[in-house]
Amino acid sequence: MTEEVIALCNSADLQEGALAVPFDVVYGGQTCRAFAIRFGGQVHAYLNRCTHVAMEMDYQPDRFFDDSGRWLLCATHGAAYAPDTGECGGGPCNGGLVKVALTEADGVVYWHATHLLKPLAF
Repeated sequence: MTEEVIALCNSADLQEGALAVPFDVVYGGQTCRAFAIRFGGQVHAYLNRCTHVAMEMDYQPDRFFDDSGRWLLCATHGAAYAPDTGECGGGPCNGGLVKVALTEADGVVYWHATHLLKPLAF
């Protein structure tokens, strides 16, 4: 089975600790949002679903970082996640965020579909 690689955005669209780039995915048969960020010079992406309660985390559209720029926060219950791994860093987490594989090449960020995580079909 061949892995599907999908262009997500230009590399310049992801600034260190700034706004995320959102995108829609089908995860385990359900349509949901995901988001890509840049942290520590690397691109990372996760499902936009808090592990405490399965709801979107951003407190304003595409804003996930706390004021320090060191944590991704769930706006509803304050769960904190490490931007580079998605692991729970405090608050009411039930494990880490679901990571979406990304690569970056020639000024473009790509996400990698899997059998469980697929692009939204129109």
